[in-house]
Parts: sequence; C-alpha cells; structure tokens
Amino acid sequence: MDESPQQTVQGLGSLPFYVGGTQVLGLACVVITGVWMGSYHGGYAWDGTQQEFNVHPLCMVLGMVFLYGDAILVYRVFRNESKRNVKILHAVLHFLALIISIVGIVAVFDYHNHEKIPNMYSLHSWCGMLTFLLFCIQWLMGLGFFLFPGTLTSMRSWYLPLHVFFGLAMLAMSLATCLLGISEKLFFAIQATYSQFVPEGILGNVLGMLLIAFGILIGYIVTREDFRRPPHPEEEALSVHFKTLTEGGSPSSP
Repeated sequence: MDESPQQTVQGLGSLPFYVGGTQVLGLACVVITGVWMGSYHGGYAWDGTQQEFNVHPLCMVLGMVFLYGDAILVYRVFRNESKRNVKILHAVLHFLALIISIVGIVAVFDYHNHEKIPNMYSLHSWCGMLTFLLFCIQWLMGLGFFLFPGTLTSMRSWYLPLHVFFGLAMLAMSLATCLLGISEKLFFAIQATYSQFVPEGILGNVLGMLLIAFGILIGYIVTREDFRRPPHPEEEALSVHFKTLTEGGSPSSP
C-alpha cells in the first residue's frame, strides 16, 4: 500500500537526523583511525617506514568509506537542487575519494617495497585491490553514461539500476576490506595481548563496529522509498525533449 503524502512528509522530517548520524559516524571512523595510527604506531611520514604505512588506513577510511558514502548520499541530501549540479557534486566526491585512495595504496606498496615485505598476498589486499579497480570502472562508466552529453536515454535507463546496485555493493566491499585490515593490523601488532582486552585492541574493535553502523545507515537512507529524490517537472520535460531530438521519438503525456 502506498504511503500518503502526509506520511511521506513526516518521513522526510527524519532525513536530516539520519544524514547527521552518518556524518557523526563517518567522522568518528576517520578520527579514530587517525588517533590509532598516530598514538599507537608513531604518526605519519613519507619515508618508507612504519609511519608511511600509517597513511594507508587513514586514506582508505577517509576516501573509500567516508567520502564514498557521502557521494552516495548527495541525491538524498540535495533533493531539490538541479540534477546536473548534484551529478557534478556526486562525481567530484568520487574523484576526491579516488585521489585519496591512490595516495593510500601508493603508501602501502612503497612501505612494503622499502621493508622487503611481499605485496598482495593477504585476503585483505585482494579484496582491497578488487574494490579499488571496480570503483575506478564504476566512476568512469558513471561519467560516460550520466555526466557527458550524447548518451542515449535508453542506455542510461538500462545502466542506472546497475550503477546504483554496484555503488552500494562496493561500499559494502570497502567496509568488509576495512574490517579485514583492522583484524590483520591488530594481529600483527598485539597478537600476544589482544585477548586481554588491551586499549589498542578495544579501539580497533570499536572502529570496526562504527564502520558497520555507518554502512548500515547509508544503506537504509538510500533504500528508503520516501527519501528518494522527487521527480522535477522541468527535468522530465527536458528529458523528453532530449529523447525526441536524439532518438526520434515523440513526446507524449502520461
């Protein structure tokens, strides 16, 4: 049964609280990661040492989790803005996530090579690289299908459900990769004392739980029907006109 307009309006009233919750959780994840690497593992540098490795988890949480999650949310947050402007913001946030993630990946490879540690042997690294490569493909295809002019409307309609699905799937993959990385780091760093509930172990576990909560809240906002961006008559008219010009159809009223 469809919700009434009044129920929809009441539901929208809760949207800012949910979005605010994602920002609190996301920022908490970034801050805790920064504190963990800074306080327990010597801070940050770019010199091939452990301090360079510390750049990796901070960049990946900031880029592939927090900024990526915010990029997914923009169509819910900016519901009444120009769709093209929201598309540009969506692409820019993904681009920032991409650049920051590249810095994080270069940092871990540089550290491994400097310390003569093998690359790409763990499940964490396999999942991380797969997620990153899929992210790059998704970003490029999104630019081609939705931001640049000339793509047929029928092709956009065909690709849109795949774009949405893989966007959420890759956020889940990013979170799963982070959880694997947290466990791997804790076992390497405090294997002998992890079972004794030492502060570093508790901090890492808390970070993992916050990452899960962030992902769940993002998924809830994006999949809740009354939070979807409403259709805008002027955008629908432009879409019909564009389809008429490019595909030879004739505009018709529903």
